[in-house]
Amino acid sequence: MAGKHKRIRGLHCPDPLRSRIAHMSSVREGRFHTVDVSRISPRPAGATLLTSDGVRIEALYEPCTSGPTGTAVVVAHGFTGSVDRPAVRRAARAFSRYAGVVTFSFRGHGRSGGRSTVGDREVLDLAAAVEWARSLGHTRVVTVGFSMGGSVVLRHAALYGARMHEGRTEARTDAVVSVSAPARWYYRGTAPMRRLHWVVTRPAGRIVGRYGFRTRIHHQDWDPVPLSPVESVPLIAPTPLLIVHGDRDPYFPLDHPRMLAAAADESTTELWLEPGMGHAENAADEALLRRLGDWLTGR
Repeated sequence: MAGKHKRIRGLHCPDPLRSRIAHMSSVREGRFHTVDVSRISPRPAGATLLTSDGVRIEALYEPCTSGPTGTAVVVAHGFTGSVDRPAVRRAARAFSRYAGVVTFSFRGHGRSGGRSTVGDREVLDLAAAVEWARSLGHTRVVTVGFSMGGSVVLRHAALYGARMHEGRTEARTDAVVSVSAPARWYYRGTAPMRRLHWVVTRPAGRIVGRYGFRTRIHHQDWDPVPLSPVESVPLIAPTPLLIVHGDRDPYFPLDHPRMLAAAADESTTELWLEPGMGHAENAADEALLRRLGDWLTGR
């Protein structure tokens, strides 16, 4: 986000490491409003999740189609997406062959409350979804994010990971996949990103976002600027990390995934550069989704 707007309090990360997330702790009781989901239930179940800063988030759980499993995949969509977008539903169907799947709409998107902060406080939305997956009985929860969601899963894995919590938080992820994510904030090097910045930072652009893309965008700027994706990846290890990027991505060129991979722990990180792939969930075909499912479940 950019522009001379009144500033919004962000999720900053002052030293020491443990103090970076002290203000993000949340109450685990009474935050999930849903019918109990039995492992034998073959049908999706909807829920309203309450984030630690009080935003209501719509979410959907789909059991694994191949039988009970201890693993759940939490899918984080891109900017202007939502739980009911076709590309999100296609990804959910693909992953449900391997594990239970949680999809949700970030704040300001779909039927969720609040307004989008374009990757900052969305970390709290993802944390609530991961906690919900664990509350349903899954002992291993992994995250997959696309574009804005890709930056969110990186920041979430850093802020809630074993390095800061010693593996005790219910909001932690056990593996993370980031697809088509930016490495750094305020990037305007491509025409699509220049248009996106106009939508986010200009009053007229936010009207277009609200009525044209069904996305309600916060008018305030970040204060402080949140930990960037490239600053986050060194904090993710020992959690396994997969970075995926298309060589025809019109938003972020290949220096973004390469920068992320270079900053990460090479012993726990993989980089897939996909020939002919465009951007985010819309460009993720069935073959790639199957490969992601295999990687996430260790097949």
